[in-house]
Amino acid sequence: MDNVHFYFGLIILAFVITFLLMIPFIGFLYRMKFQRSAETQEVRKSATRAFYKIREMHAVKVGVPTGGGILVSAVVIVIFGVVFLIRNGQMISGHELWRELGVILLTFSGFGALGFYDDVIKIFGFAKTGFFGLRMRQKFLLQLLVGLAVGAFLYFGLGIDIINIPIVGRYFHLEWGIIPLAAFLIVGFANSFDFTDGLDGLSGGLLMICLMAFVVIASRELDEVLLTFIVLWLGALMAYLYFNIFPARIMLGNVGGLAFGATLAVIGLLSGKTVALLVIGGIFLAEGMSSLLQLFSKKFMKKRIFPIAPFHHWLQLLGWEEPKIVARAWLAGFILAVFGVWLAVL
Repeated sequence: MDNVHFYFGLIILAFVITFLLMIPFIGFLYRMKFQRSAETQEVRKSATRAFYKIREMHAVKVGVPTGGGILVSAVVIVIFGVVFLIRNGQMISGHELWRELGVILLTFSGFGALGFYDDVIKIFGFAKTGFFGLRMRQKFLLQLLVGLAVGAFLYFGLGIDIINIPIVGRYFHLEWGIIPLAAFLIVGFANSFDFTDGLDGLSGGLLMICLMAFVVIASRELDEVLLTFIVLWLGALMAYLYFNIFPARIMLGNVGGLAFGATLAVIGLLSGKTVALLVIGGIFLAEGMSSLLQLFSKKFMKKRIFPIAPFHHWLQLLGWEEPKIVARAWLAGFILAVFGVWLAVL
């Protein structure tokens, strides 16, 4: 019972600190002009009428500051570091504590840095001037390198190489094969989450549901390092979500988009519940897959599968209002989370 009080206390602590800092932080982003503007929104040469229609629908979002992921990440890392130092000798984990801490922070900070680069380039117009500009395939290569580094850390540092297949109850030792698989999942979730972060409250609410599911899983696995990180992230995310629900006063930006998706994948890998991760994060994967299929279709088949991607924009074109799309996505995410936890505890 004492542990339950402790973890609920951490959620409240992270929520309160993030909530109190969010308003002055939004003001800071305004002063730094770290916000969406009509001029910095990318327009492709192959843009369709559907693209312009969505752009028109989202015109009200111009001027909203972006960078909420910076504050959420900072709060989680600082509190996590303090708690870890205080309770270092008392935490239970199936892995070496410092190495588990290292792989979490490597993912969180590594993909956060890549996302911050993207935000700065786009918001301040450096993409047009060529200032340290990287092409899409170069940025993807950097993501892949960080993903491989995290995968190598998981295998060589923590000895993780097992994939559990629920229902049949089979465990497979992939040995070094876990490294490319981990990189694939991490990069896939990073970009899928980033694609999903296009409507007010959509990605943040879905992530909140995913983290609640992994609170249950980490509790059963008795991994207190992972559980501590998740509950702190959950508390800070709830505070952010208060300001991100329609109409949003702040957005995550690529800092949160890439870092949060990648770290969600690492949580699944650390818990040993890779299949459950795919189910719990199913909405993110569906959004990412719709964008990936659209990209491949345009490149190799010279036509579009969907009028526009990712999927939530297509729903907007069909006439669904933004809050309705978000609410129904949350419901679908909740059902998937329940199913994923059920698979994880078999």
